[in-house]
Amino acid sequence: MKITVLDGHAANPGDISWDAIKALGEFTVYERTPAEKVVERIGDSDIIFLNKIKITREIVSQCPNLKYIGVLATGYNVVDTVACREKGIVVTNIPAYSTDAVAQHVFAFILTFANQVAAHSESVHAGGWIKNPDFCYWLSPLTELSGKTLGIFGFGNIGQKVAKIAHAMGMQVIVHVHSEKSFTGGEKTVTTEELFRQSNYITLHAPMTDETANLINEKTLALMKPTAILINTARGGLVDEKAVRSALENKKIAGYAADVILNEPMSADCPLYKAPNCLLTPHIAWAPKETRERLLKIAEENIKAFMNGKPINVVN
Repeated sequence: MKITVLDGHAANPGDISWDAIKALGEFTVYERTPAEKVVERIGDSDIIFLNKIKITREIVSQCPNLKYIGVLATGYNVVDTVACREKGIVVTNIPAYSTDAVAQHVFAFILTFANQVAAHSESVHAGGWIKNPDFCYWLSPLTELSGKTLGIFGFGNIGQKVAKIAHAMGMQVIVHVHSEKSFTGGEKTVTTEELFRQSNYITLHAPMTDETANLINEKTLALMKPTAILINTARGGLVDEKAVRSALENKKIAGYAADVILNEPMSADCPLYKAPNCLLTPHIAWAPKETRERLLKIAEENIKAFMNGKPINVVN
């Protein structure tokens, strides 16, 4: 089997090993692949792995030897799964590998707003404490999380993990789920409107669908408390970025934090660029070393199952 990785740098910039997958066939890895070279680099490969490379119907039609596409992520919207199914190409993803890491990142955002650690450390190192007449000082209000309400929109693996951490912090948790009929959790379920009105912090954990596109807009932002914080580690398309910037500038909400934006990588005209009270990280919630090692292990298991004629984690 000829195995080609089209954009390996994101999952493995060199700090973990491809060896387990490499042992399964003739192996080539490209750090990045521009769109115009995708077909050429796939060539006569039987198996390809990718993260954000788009595999369209046209590309599929030009790669007759292709039998398997492994997406090195949970989301697989970059692949035309219908075209692949028609051609008998198996497409798999990596489910539930980053649950702990993303939940951790959510609370990194929450605690950044609540405790302002970096801002105070920078002030101390700039001489602020040396010059201060009192034994302590603070630059902005500090917040105790215990007793605050965390609203979780979407209650899959990550949402559930976030809820567990919130409870450990003494927070009250409310959730909005796609279907209350199928909901078996112990959390209080609320409508979308109730979630936005009641929460001190809101964190998004829903997939990107026609129903959730621009979930965060002028109308839903207007429901939020002016002291509330909004967090997005799910998908950039859930958020109307212009509406969020306006809400921040007009102090309709107290802060926004995101690990994802609509168009990645960021361009200079992104509405969130340099917005006030806005924390942005470059899509790294999934990226701890341990998490990426788990990702490659699942990728290995996926490909072995496919080779044994019993594919797992198939999305088409």
